[in-house]
Formats: sequence, C-alpha cells, structure tokens
Amino acid sequence: MKILSIIARLLLGLAFTLFGLNFFLHFIPQPPPPPGLAGDYVKVFVASGYANVIGAVQLVIGLLLLIGRFVPLALTLLAAMIFNILAFHILMEPAGIGPGIVVALLWALLVWQYRDRFSGLLRP
Repeated sequence: MKILSIIARLLLGLAFTLFGLNFFLHFIPQPPPPPGLAGDYVKVFVASGYANVIGAVQLVIGLLLLIGRFVPLALTLLAAMIFNILAFHILMEPAGIGPGIVVALLWALLVWQYRDRFSGLLRP
C-alpha cells in the first residue's frame, strides 16, 4: 500500500504541477470554451484573473505533493480544488467529469494513507 500511495502522490503532484504551470506558460493548447453557462463561467474566471490564482494554488499543491513535504496541507487544499472541479462538471459540463473522478479517487487513497493526520478534525 505504501508504494501505491507514493505513486498516487506523484501522479497527483505531476498533474497539478503541470496544469498549474500551464496557467502561466500556456504550453498546452486550450480548446475554445464550451457553449452556454460553462463557457461563460470559464470566460469570467479568465477575464477576471481569478484563473491565475487557481493556477498558482494548483502549482503549490503539485509541488508540495512532488517533494513529499506538508502532504496533509496539500491534501486539504486539494480537497477544495477537487470539490470545485467535480461541482463544475456535475452542474455545467458532465461530459468532462472523467479526469475529476480519477483525481478524486487518487486523493481519497492519499487521505486514507494520511488519515491519522486528519483524525483531530473529526473529534467533537
């Protein structure tokens, strides 16, 4: 299980580092925004500059996971990020939910491995 958690941590770290860097360096071509509400949502995030904040947080999360330091902090930040990814796809763009589910499963595996670090959150 230890090797599986290292693989999950590195995969999540690589994914969020890559996509976090892409917000700033634009090395992965972006498709045009989808039509309708989902497209409007994306356009507002980009036009307001809030996408840069999301990219920065993704980059920090990815780097923390890759170096293996402050992993519980990275997982806590990642929980909010994954929640928003899943909520966006469930509510506005269901066709693209696959990667969000994979990321959520990898995150759940890591949270299970670090469950002792989160036990204080669940005490009354």
